[in-house]
Amino acid sequence: MQVKWTGVYPAITTKFTADDQLDLDLFAFNLEAQLKGGVEGIILGGTLGESSVLEVDEKETLVKFAIEKIAGRVPVVLNIAAGSTREALRQAELAEKWGADGLMILPPMRYKSDDRETVTYFKTVAKSTSLPMMIYNNPVDYKILVTLDMFEELTECNNIQAIKESTRDVSNVTRLINRFGERYKILCGVDTLAMEEICMGAHGWVAGLVCAFPAETVAIYKLVKAGRIDEAREIFRWFLPLLELDIHPKLVQYIKLAEAEAGIGSEYVRAPRLTLIGEERERVLGTIREGLAKRPELPELEAIAI
Repeated sequence: MQVKWTGVYPAITTKFTADDQLDLDLFAFNLEAQLKGGVEGIILGGTLGESSVLEVDEKETLVKFAIEKIAGRVPVVLNIAAGSTREALRQAELAEKWGADGLMILPPMRYKSDDRETVTYFKTVAKSTSLPMMIYNNPVDYKILVTLDMFEELTECNNIQAIKESTRDVSNVTRLINRFGERYKILCGVDTLAMEEICMGAHGWVAGLVCAFPAETVAIYKLVKAGRIDEAREIFRWFLPLLELDIHPKLVQYIKLAEAEAGIGSEYVRAPRLTLIGEERERVLGTIREGLAKRPELPELEAIAI
């Protein structure tokens, strides 16, 4: 299925049972909630998906299961976060074999590659696959900045089509558009900046809290794109305390707790992560429950043309 790189793409969480197995029933339930909410793609195996602790066979199961359940309604994108070019090539080959529609790819993990090494890494993977790719640019968490000059070099790879913009600098959206026009699709990768970046021309939103609040996330995106800024702003103001759960080192635990409270997920995480306890859990629960209690009524979105 063609990946358009527009709209809301959940960085979906991996659901586990109490005994640390994949919970495919709950995974399917959450997938349906995302689709009902109006998302335009699904991303598997990202940070929120706990990719670093997933086995290869589990990733295969998740990709194939998602493709079966989604049944062509939206594309399925698999994340690559590898420590070596060799491993990234293997993961790209497997993703294509399993039937994924696209790839999101981080710079090399663990080793802080320089600009030449990073560009070579991305080009090597891109040239090995027919799948379309989105570069995940997150220097805050992963310590490597993909600069505009580096993206200029990457334009020779036609299947590098999109950028997950997570520099935390809203003005970078404008820099990218000024430099490249429509060559790259730009998707905001930081929940707390999403409305501002969409207003400035971002084509989509790789979202975290969408895992618990799909309809609200999609509403903000669609309303902004339709020019209904006042309506979007009211929803975004309600949403911001929840969106701030996405920019914490324990975003996986926080967002999974939100999914559980919203009735479309569970708290179970894979060690070394542990579920929240004590004051921290009560504090996060307070934010989530206040948001749920004040959940806004959403406008009818079906007729919005964007």
